[in-house]
Amino acid sequence: MEIADRKLFLGGRLKRLRRDLGLSQTAMAADLGVSPSYLNHIERNQRPVSAQLLLKLADAYDVDLRTFGPTGGPATEATLSEAFADPMFTGLAIPRHEIVQMAEDQPAVADAVLRLYRAFSDRRTRDRAESGAAGDETPADRVREYVQSRQNHFPELDALGETLAAALEAGTPGETFESRARTRLQDRHGLSVRTLPADVMVEWTRRYDPHRKRLLLSETLGPSSRAFALAYQLALSEHDAELAALAASADLPDDATRRLLKVSLANTLAAAILMPYAAFQTAAEASGYDLARLQARFGVSFEQAAHRLTTLSRPTARGVPFFLMRVDQAGNISKRFAAGPFPFSRFGGACPRWRLHSAFRTPGRIVTQIIETPDGRRWFTFARTVDRQGQDAFTEGQDLAIGLGCELRHAHRLIHARGLDLQAPEVTPIGPACRLCHRHPCAERAAPPVDRPLTVDDWAKSVSPYPFAPVS
Repeated sequence: MEIADRKLFLGGRLKRLRRDLGLSQTAMAADLGVSPSYLNHIERNQRPVSAQLLLKLADAYDVDLRTFGPTGGPATEATLSEAFADPMFTGLAIPRHEIVQMAEDQPAVADAVLRLYRAFSDRRTRDRAESGAAGDETPADRVREYVQSRQNHFPELDALGETLAAALEAGTPGETFESRARTRLQDRHGLSVRTLPADVMVEWTRRYDPHRKRLLLSETLGPSSRAFALAYQLALSEHDAELAALAASADLPDDATRRLLKVSLANTLAAAILMPYAAFQTAAEASGYDLARLQARFGVSFEQAAHRLTTLSRPTARGVPFFLMRVDQAGNISKRFAAGPFPFSRFGGACPRWRLHSAFRTPGRIVTQIIETPDGRRWFTFARTVDRQGQDAFTEGQDLAIGLGCELRHAHRLIHARGLDLQAPEVTPIGPACRLCHRHPCAERAAPPVDRPLTVDDWAKSVSPYPFAPVS
């Protein structure tokens, strides 16, 4: 079901906004042109919020409607459901409607509960690490959560990237990015760039030698990867202080996590240098988000362009709010990013019903699919295989798959959705990781849900290897 067709009961969020603004119900009602009693009914969720009222809110208080809507906070239905699936809550059987009500009506309480749970989870991880047991959360998990809390959007880095890209273009117009970047690194920083054989670089695809001021690149890197490596070095050479300050402001628990975040932020800045925000967003809209044209225009890879699409959240020039997931052939997820509210599973793999996995059957070709998540939302998705960076004799090529998607209501803007019936589409229901999924029955299920008892019957066989009592 589309968002536009839903009744939005957002009383908790409206009340929170009013209190943050220091307004009485009477004052806000006057600003919005409604009666105080009507506003009171909305805040108590006895009336839904109309589209007209949302527009008045945006106009009166400069509210970003995407963050004010039902998926605005970090504590979404998906993240709360995942927290409550922890074995520590076994036996409580918290119903979905209560989780939804908490996320939508009491967002501050929901965020506090989620923060408490994550603090507990971190403490449990440290205790297990100290005792020699395996931990639950890694530095990569913490960095991913921080980036997602910013909806993968860092306007300060976009601004730096546009400025540096303009300076490069002005300095040596008409040359390739690689040539311009090499010239700037040499002239401004006394830094030379050398490409070396793979057997000399061994495990490294890129390495900076600060003593000789040399950037060493592996011969295994293709043109787009070389360009990105140069952009990354420019990001560090010219804006190391800003990147370090931004990483420090995240208040992460240890040095390894802070360093990993800084690398992630430097990658973000490198992408902003190669694909300056305004130029990239304009080209994306004009081409119908055609990945092939964006690759050709900016000299980047499919993965680089796809990743950049998940960062287009500038208020004055928003792109389609994409999510991205990268998996290998074993189902391991190595990237999760989203500009919008896709319900990623924090742990575990993606649903096997999603054609992200079947992209491996048609290497290099885009496969499309419309999926429906358990909350009833529909998403247009497309996926394609890509090569792993720095391949060796043990990799086959095209051994990673990139999945991109957005809410179905945006699909008409995408060239990849042309020719599909978006009004009455063929829809595939999917779930989160099997251990968190309550869809029943499911022939693709690989594990039982952690919070549901099995209903094993030795007289009958289900299509699912792990039958369980359905959620009431």
